[in-house]
Amino acid sequence: MPFIKFWRTILNISETMNEVKKELSGDEQMLASAFKIEKIYKKHKFKIFAVVGLTVAYFAGTAIMESLAQQKREAANSALLVLEKDSKSGAAIAELKENNPALFELYSYQMALKELDTKALKNLSSSKNEIIADLSSYHLSVLEGKPADSKLNGDIAKVYNASLLIKEGKAMEATEELELISEESPAYNIAKNIKHYSIKGK
Repeated sequence: MPFIKFWRTILNISETMNEVKKELSGDEQMLASAFKIEKIYKKHKFKIFAVVGLTVAYFAGTAIMESLAQQKREAANSALLVLEKDSKSGAAIAELKENNPALFELYSYQMALKELDTKALKNLSSSKNEIIADLSSYHLSVLEGKPADSKLNGDIAKVYNASLLIKEGKAMEATEELELISEESPAYNIAKNIKHYSIKGK
C-alpha cells in the first residue's frame, strides 16, 4: 500500500509538472507574440500613426462637409420660401444663388417664363445645366417668333415651326416638318389635325 501511495504521488507530481510546462509554454508563446508585435510596431509606428491620422481626418472631414452641405440646403430652402412671398427680394436671391446654384437657375427659369423675360431666358440658354439650357432656348425662340429647336420638346418644336411656316404660306415645308413626327408621339394627333384643317383646308 505505501508503494501505491508513493506511485500515485509521483504520478500527481508528474501531471502537475506537465501542466506547469504547458502553462509556461503558453506564456512563452504569448511573450514571443508580444515581442513580435512590439518589433513590428517600432518598425512601422510612423506608418501606423499616418494611417490612423488619415482615417480620423477622413471621417472628421466627411462629417464637416456633410454639416456644411446641410447648412447650405437649409439656407437655400429658407431663401426659396422668402422668394415665394417676395420674388424681388435681393437678399433671398443672393442667398439662393450662393447656396444652391442649380435651384437658383430653376427658379430663374420659372420667373423668366412667368414674366416673359427674354433677356433672362437668353442668359439661361447658355447654362451648363443641359435641361435648363434646352428649355430656355426653346421658350426664347417661341417668344421671339423664331424657329425653335429642342431635344426635350422636339416634336412640340416641330409643331411650332410648322405653324410659323403656315403663317409664311409655306404649306409644303410645314407638311414636311409635321411628317417628321412619329405616330407614337403625344404630338402626333396635333400634327395630324394641323395637316388636315390648317393645310389641306386651305
